[in-house]
Amino acid sequence: MSLFDKKLSELHTLLHKKEITVTDLVDTSYKRISEVDDKVQAFLTLDEENARKQAKVLDEALGLEKEHGLLFGLPIGVKDNIVTKGIRTTCASKILGNFDPIYDATVVEKLKKSETVTIGKINMDEFAMGSSNENSAFAATRNPWDLDRVPGGSSGGSAAAVAAGEVFFSLGSDTGGSIRQPAAFCGVVGLKPTYGRVSRYGLVAFASSLDQIGPITRTVEDNAYLLQAISGIDPMDSTSANAEVPDFLSSLTGDIKGLKIGVPKEYLGEGVTEEVRQSILDALKVLEGLGATWEEVSLPHSKYALATYYLLSSSEASANLARFDGVRYGYRTDNAKNLIDMYKQTRSEGFGPEVKRRIMLGTYALSAGHYDAYYIKAQKVRTLIKQDFENVFEKYDVIVGPTTPTPAFKVGEKTKDPLTMYANDILTIPVNLAGVPGISVPAGFVDGLPVGLQIIGKHFDESTIYRVAHAFEQATDHHKQKPQL
Repeated sequence: MSLFDKKLSELHTLLHKKEITVTDLVDTSYKRISEVDDKVQAFLTLDEENARKQAKVLDEALGLEKEHGLLFGLPIGVKDNIVTKGIRTTCASKILGNFDPIYDATVVEKLKKSETVTIGKINMDEFAMGSSNENSAFAATRNPWDLDRVPGGSSGGSAAAVAAGEVFFSLGSDTGGSIRQPAAFCGVVGLKPTYGRVSRYGLVAFASSLDQIGPITRTVEDNAYLLQAISGIDPMDSTSANAEVPDFLSSLTGDIKGLKIGVPKEYLGEGVTEEVRQSILDALKVLEGLGATWEEVSLPHSKYALATYYLLSSSEASANLARFDGVRYGYRTDNAKNLIDMYKQTRSEGFGPEVKRRIMLGTYALSAGHYDAYYIKAQKVRTLIKQDFENVFEKYDVIVGPTTPTPAFKVGEKTKDPLTMYANDILTIPVNLAGVPGISVPAGFVDGLPVGLQIIGKHFDESTIYRVAHAFEQATDHHKQKPQL
């Protein structure tokens, strides 16, 4: 049995009893990476020398009479669009292939204060644009449950690394489902917090009004521990919210008696396979058995979410990615004849096809003559989508449905058809447009592949989401299943 099969609280106890050391945990992580990562390809950069040095320092600190937090000494992987001082941060793009940041993202600083050990940087879709992890400029991560299938995206590497037992937990980012969709495909727990709950300072921006950093873990309890550590207002991020951070662990009571669940008819309709639909209905029976009640509800504007999302996110991406021009940092072409040519050649050679596609779409939507027809209209529809959620939450505590319409698809299956690929996020995107929190927890298997149950809550009410997710997890054993690599 691997040390990583234990709960975070169990490892904490073993460390304090000195039955294991931080070095043991770091050794376990790197040993597992050496065994399986040539198949999974979850990591882009390993920081082994510094991780081992830090493990020794923490082992010495264990001998001192001081209180250590629950994350003390635990190995973590960080998605490669979250900057880390002295550890290469590429966003899985050629254009940042040589970028070594000189500061830490706020979440990384918080994790350092919690005394975690950063094992390395994790693969992703380039600039977080994708749903399959096939858009990385360096490698395509594989799903540990079936190496012929994708792990999801864009945080596919973060989910695959946890599922494969390479790290205890990881950080991902979620713009339109990029934590929850890979968590569902890889059979792990992934949370997108409320927009503003976690600082975005040091997260390389894709779409600033949608991006949010969140935790990917093996269990709901571990997820709550990690969110506790990274939450809170940050003076370095004007979009971080001055909202109280509750004790998320106190909500893990297992008691959901009297809880009201809304199940959107749109989330169990066209496009959702019968097997996935049945898995969600079975999950609702479990929740009913625990004392909750559910009714069908409607989120009528969710059918416009996909178009709205791609217009808004691409518009923000076209503005955010304008900074990558070969002048100050990152890749620069060797073939430029003049300054304008350098911009063109650098961006043409440095960006991959999906990133170029979205920059062009966003630039078009923001251009004179199209701004009102596309961008402004999409913002108005976004407001309607947000109001749909607010209307349902007047009567219900949470909204429940599938995380994805299908289990993980095969590598290469959708790369030639971007629109089909985009539709894969149809159930997760509305959550980002509304800014509300959502979690994906394992809800069963279809043909040996994991299925995710998505639980959506009110703004800044992650506690209720955790309460429902934890109660469901305790009543089932889906989270105990592991891929056989």
